[in-house]
Amino acid sequence: MKKLVWLLVLLAIGSLSLAQRSVKVGFVSTLSGGGAALGIDVRDGFNLALRHLNNQLGGLPVEVIVADDQQNPDVARQAVDRMLKRDRVDFLTGIIFSNILLAVGDAIFEEKTFYISPNAGPSEYAGEQCSPYFVNVAWQNDNLHEAMGQYVQTRRFENVFLLAPNYPAGRDALTGFKRYFRGRVVAEVYHRLGQLDFSAEIAQIRATRPKAVYAFEPGAMGVNFIKQYAESGLLREIPLFLPGFSADADVIRAVGRALVGIYNSSQWTLELNNPINQRFVEDFRKTYGRIPTLYASQGYDAALLLDTAIKAVGGDLSKKDELRKTMLAGFNSTRGFIRFSPNGYPIQNYYLRQVIQQPGGEIVNRQVGTIFTNHRDAYVDRCRLR
Repeated sequence: MKKLVWLLVLLAIGSLSLAQRSVKVGFVSTLSGGGAALGIDVRDGFNLALRHLNNQLGGLPVEVIVADDQQNPDVARQAVDRMLKRDRVDFLTGIIFSNILLAVGDAIFEEKTFYISPNAGPSEYAGEQCSPYFVNVAWQNDNLHEAMGQYVQTRRFENVFLLAPNYPAGRDALTGFKRYFRGRVVAEVYHRLGQLDFSAEIAQIRATRPKAVYAFEPGAMGVNFIKQYAESGLLREIPLFLPGFSADADVIRAVGRALVGIYNSSQWTLELNNPINQRFVEDFRKTYGRIPTLYASQGYDAALLLDTAIKAVGGDLSKKDELRKTMLAGFNSTRGFIRFSPNGYPIQNYYLRQVIQQPGGEIVNRQVGTIFTNHRDAYVDRCRLR
């Protein structure tokens, strides 16, 4: 009888301990330098979601440990190693650039720690290198470019000039565009990641005279390229098409009227008519004094996914299989209900947006169509996970 009593006491203590524990989230992102606007938007979206969740995830108090990777793989490795070994974080999130994620991914997965990606979506983790500890709430790198490739194809442009930085997401981007664009590629140009002077590339565009240009230029690269392309006069002569993150609110703030009229593709829009998105957009503007970008929505959604999964396992983070199963089953996001393929990438709609100037003078993106419905990534059949 005494043994039974002690067993019940120990079980009660264990339950109390579980109920009182907190969730530790390691947030590693680019918070300085040319890519800082992207990381800051993801961070602010994540923090806004925590505020809406009373600083809890799945009912457990949250401790967020933040590090700036400085867009440097070595710095990111040190931060991730510290969070895994010293801080013993339960989850990691925040990384913007795919080369950074690929530099730290193996170390995270070897510790059987979940990485919830709010942005970087390399093809490697969609296919042969897929991991049960990886879930991406944003998109696979190719996807927004596939959508714009499809749209440019419907416009029947004979040929295009393609431009992107030479790193994993840049290569995935142009691969995705070409997957759906059937016309001729007059040039496929890759430049140094972080480049800010595009005079040589603009001269090449002028010389080749394509019917259209498609450019993937995140962060400060996009700001500089669009400004220089407009100043060259080519924007009036050769249409420029962009993925959503190269024509989002952060770029609009920096570039201004030159972006008006430009079409871009996105998995998220300001106008998505669901209560979560409406609250997110309204409170983000009130809290931070600016229009949210798709990056901010992705940070917000990363927190919502964690909240859903932790709640489903009753706060028992040792139930890794159940956590993964719950994540892949889907969650209510800023884009509505989103579910995932076995490789951890979302199945979702992709929209056509156009930059417009409203009667009051504010320049914003407006949803003008839907390009893909319930679209999956191209690599899922190569993933061994089911």
